[in-house]
Amino acid sequence: MANHKSAIKRIRSNDAKRVRNRYNSKTTRTYVKKLRESTDKKEVNDLLPKVSAMVDKLAKRNIIHKNKASNLKSKLTKKAASLK
Repeated sequence: MANHKSAIKRIRSNDAKRVRNRYNSKTTRTYVKKLRESTDKKEVNDLLPKVSAMVDKLAKRNIIHKNKASNLKSKLTKKAASLK
């Protein structure tokens, strides 16, 4: 157990950030899955900007690596373009 006030606060703040990061990450993964499974062009075109923004936020906050974010966005855009 931590002895210093600052260490105790750090534990609390790290826990709060961990929960927030897990929520954001899980929400993004859910939307990515929904976008991948969708076959409706209109729905995919509506979801793509929202999902791209979510992925960019995760990369900006170092929850996922920037290259992973880039690859993910590229694959999703490719999927959206391939629908007729």
